[in-house]
Amino acid sequence: MPEQRLRELLEQLHEELARTQSVDEMGREMLARLRADIQKFLDPTQENPESLLERVQAAIDYFEAKHPAITAALSQMLRTLSNAGI
Repeated sequence: MPEQRLRELLEQLHEELARTQSVDEMGREMLARLRADIQKFLDPTQENPESLLERVQAAIDYFEAKHPAITAALSQMLRTLSNAGI
C-alpha cells in the first residue's frame, strides 16, 4: 500500500481546504469523516474502513461542481486507493 502517497494526498487536500472559504457545513462534515477514515486506514492498529472508497467517491460527487481543486485532490486519492487494490 502506498501509504506515503496517501499521506501526501491527505496533506494536499488539507492545504486545499485551508484555501477554500466557501465549503458549507455538510461539506466540512463529509471531509472531516473522510479524513478520519483515511487516518484510520493509515494506522496499522486500526481496522481499515470498508467504506473508504465509497466516501471518497461521495465527496467527489458532492464537491465536483463548486470546488474543482478539492475534487481533483479527492480524485487523485481515489485513484491511489483503487490502484492499491483497496
